[in-house]
Amino acid sequence: MAGAEAAWQAAHMGVQVIIHEMRPRVATFAHRTGDLAEMVCSNSFRSDDDEQNAVGLLHWEMRAANGLIMQTADKHRLPAGGALAVDRDPFAASVTQALKAHPNITISDDEITEIPKGGHWIIATGPLTSAALGQAIAAETGADALAFFDAIAPILHHDSIDMSRAWMQSRYDKGATEEERTAYLNCPMDRETYDAFIDALLAADKTEFHEGETAGYFDGCLPIEVMAERGRETLRHGPMKPVGLTNPHQPDVKPWAVVQLRRDNALGTLYNIVGFQTKMKYGAQADVLRMIPGLEAARFARLGGIHRNTFLNSPTLLDDQMRWRAHPHIRFAGQITGVEGYVESAAMGLLAGRLAASEMLGQPCDTPPQDSAMGALIHHITGGAEARTFQPMNINFGLFRPVEGLKGGRRGRTDRYKAYTDRAKEAWRGWLDASPA
Repeated sequence: MAGAEAAWQAAHMGVQVIIHEMRPRVATFAHRTGDLAEMVCSNSFRSDDDEQNAVGLLHWEMRAANGLIMQTADKHRLPAGGALAVDRDPFAASVTQALKAHPNITISDDEITEIPKGGHWIIATGPLTSAALGQAIAAETGADALAFFDAIAPILHHDSIDMSRAWMQSRYDKGATEEERTAYLNCPMDRETYDAFIDALLAADKTEFHEGETAGYFDGCLPIEVMAERGRETLRHGPMKPVGLTNPHQPDVKPWAVVQLRRDNALGTLYNIVGFQTKMKYGAQADVLRMIPGLEAARFARLGGIHRNTFLNSPTLLDDQMRWRAHPHIRFAGQITGVEGYVESAAMGLLAGRLAASEMLGQPCDTPPQDSAMGALIHHITGGAEARTFQPMNINFGLFRPVEGLKGGRRGRTDRYKAYTDRAKEAWRGWLDASPA
């Protein structure tokens, strides 16, 4: 995701770009194709609200900067209430085609296994940096731990769902159209079913780590069994919360918990289980998930899994232009820098591509202002975060400098978020206007 966006931005500024993509010649655990920008964990770019949500603001900034990822996401958008979800396979194919068609871009299927010498490089190796390159980076940085673990949610066939038990509705009927207001499929649980499900989840066989590996997770993508281990009610107050939904099959009965599924392709033939990242082994996983009412006969297009992600201690290793301090001809972008999420990864690719191209063209530009969403994020990962406890971070308003003169409280939060986004948009427009085209 980050490498695709970086290449697009630099190429549009007139720089010749070579993308080194080892897939499909060298496979990974999570990827299925050789397409660039393949989505492996989810098909959602999360909230598209650019006035009250930090990730929606990041969407806005990327669109304003001619971002390939956002352009393509908009073309392959699926109904998802207030979220931006896409038909993942056509999305990746379209990104790949756009990059192949660009006259300034060449794509090579070789694997980079060593630290590149000379030239200008952006390392945007995504969630699954190859073992050889990861080891080379670790040897150079002296880091003992460059990884945490990430989990993938299952995808199943819609025609295997029992719609006499499930129903279509977005939480709080959110969405401008009827299609958006019914973008999610819901499976209700009563208290007895929920308790039995939690018992089975906790008892299920799970993937074990190799000796010496520590299971560090990113809190925004916790496996469901890890959440359940934190308390039996954790899931019911998280991805399985029953609020904002009414079961038309039993409108007078309030579910104890609800499992939501989101459309995963434009045809509506595939659905992914929202928030159900898991490290259960395949056999146990299918058995446990079929305990969900409506999914008793579920057929799975892909079961969930867990994979290793690599990220740097960026506050100590990168400067504010995303250059590796020890090797300033190299920039890093995407999840390897310590951001989490498709949008954040692509945003860091957008910045890395622009900053590298500007430098190559002899027109270096400043880092984006901290009041913009991208500026807040890059400031956090390149110096704002505490290096000793640095962990991957999603964009959020906690990374923004406070807006003065706004009162607290619920109404105050709405006003404050709007003030953040208004200020950020002004700052981002100013940066774009002052940057090389």
